[in-house]
Amino acid sequence: MKALDLKQIFHNELNAIYGRDEVETFYFLSTEFYFNISRLQLALDPEFTFSKIETGQLITVLNELKAQKPIQYVLGETEFYGLKFKVNSDVLIPRPETEELINWIVKDNASRQTNKKLKILDIGTGSGCIAIALAKHIQNATIYALDVSEQALDVARTNAEDNQVNIQFIEGDVLDKTSWSCQMDDLNFDVIVSNPPYVRCLEKQEMNPNVLDNEPSLALFVDNENPLQFFDAIAALAVDKLNIDGQLFFEINQYLGKEMVTLLDAYKFEGVVLRKDLNGNDRMIKGHMI
Repeated sequence: MKALDLKQIFHNELNAIYGRDEVETFYFLSTEFYFNISRLQLALDPEFTFSKIETGQLITVLNELKAQKPIQYVLGETEFYGLKFKVNSDVLIPRPETEELINWIVKDNASRQTNKKLKILDIGTGSGCIAIALAKHIQNATIYALDVSEQALDVARTNAEDNQVNIQFIEGDVLDKTSWSCQMDDLNFDVIVSNPPYVRCLEKQEMNPNVLDNEPSLALFVDNENPLQFFDAIAALAVDKLNIDGQLFFEINQYLGKEMVTLLDAYKFEGVVLRKDLNGNDRMIKGHMI
């Protein structure tokens, strides 16, 4: 089938769900991912024709997208902070807001990089995107990454290997100290960072079906009655495990910024900074252990 005809089928079937521009992006992402055929190549050759097998592969992609499976899961990978990450339904798809959090940590620690290695702990690592991006951009850092999901850690280990960084992975539930304490008995950290579950169940109505039906709820949702349970547990861990002048960074629920400031104040963190993302939402917070 001609590439132009197949692209039109994508638009006919998917525009009502995603909009024309996004469907155009999906189509060219797919042709490049599966066949290494670029958008420019197709533009220069309007008669380009896919084989029957290639056409079938792209129709499969179309059908998965029609069922509102995220394109990242369809392709099995995504780009984040300039790096490639494998993703599947065991891990969250990395978001641009999390790139902003990493950028804050990298810039904030540029002057702290000395002959002494920084020790960094990423809690709830998922795909490993935070830990791996920090390992790539902060020199002399030793990175540890904790997650409760064995399946997520398998994905993270693959991503660490693919991106050629050394991460020390720990399986454990941050809400259950006995599951990880023996693995971190002798460890203290200069930076602890987390993007924990923070979406209240009452906020599900604001989310797209492709997120609700595909991404792991374990990594997304918290009870309406106790939405800060993970932040509370991690702040308590940080009090015990951060070195003097250590930093605690969180990605947070945009509606709970004031509550997060109160939480860090209660744990005696100094210099608490609540920061907005590029969309103007309260999305990140930092505190110092003095």
